[in-house]
Amino acid sequence: MTLEEAVALVAGQRLGVLVTLRRNGRPQTSNVVYAVRDQQVLVSLTEGRVKTRNLQRDPRATLHVSTPDMSAWAALEATAELSPVTTRPGDATGQALAELYTAIAGTEHPDWDEYFRAMVNERRLLLTLTVSHGYGGGAG
Repeated sequence: MTLEEAVALVAGQRLGVLVTLRRNGRPQTSNVVYAVRDQQVLVSLTEGRVKTRNLQRDPRATLHVSTPDMSAWAALEATAELSPVTTRPGDATGQALAELYTAIAGTEHPDWDEYFRAMVNERRLLLTLTVSHGYGGGAG
């Protein structure tokens, strides 16, 4: 599977497993909801969670995605970039998270003011994974 084919398979799904590296070098996995924009994968994270701390320390990550019937899969190796935490409703990070919400949900949020307040209260930030390598297999 080429990089382009791997990105296409991942772009056709919304659920995946994010693999980050613990301090001891062992993998740590997290189920995530994501969207793909060009060669980048976007994920909403919460400050202080293990995956966030892992990526702050070591930006290497892999996203593993399977089709719903598991007949095909792809893994995207990437470098992580973390936005600042959203601290004011509707700030730049909040706006980026809103764009991610719309991309994932396929619709607008029913109450953007409520959404922005929730993102601040949850200490949310945006993870951007810039893909450098992709591989996979199956009938995708």
